[in-house]
Amino acid sequence: MWIRLTEEKIRNILTDEKLSAIKAVLEKDHAIDCIFLLKLEKGRWKNAKAFMRDLNLTLSDGTFRSRMMEMEHLGLAESVPIDPLKKYYVITELGEKVAGLLLGLFDALG
Repeated sequence: MWIRLTEEKIRNILTDEKLSAIKAVLEKDHAIDCIFLLKLEKGRWKNAKAFMRDLNLTLSDGTFRSRMMEMEHLGLAESVPIDPLKKYYVITELGEKVAGLLLGLFDALG
């Protein structure tokens, strides 16, 4: 019975349009980093770059912007204009849920 319920959940994740899109984004390079940056209110490139640099980690401008646009498209983030050419990103309620679940997952593993 448990296996059948688990299989049904997995089938749903793999085939549901919204869930499979979120799964696909989270599989991409630096996606989890970017969710955590949103959670820490570091959705502006300047702040994200400084945070990652403080940790001796790298994140390219292009990767940051790509992940943020994808997350915005899925409803995990919203963009806020700074000026006509610049914007920063803030986490949405759905993004908060995803970030919380990821934090819980890594807490359980640690």
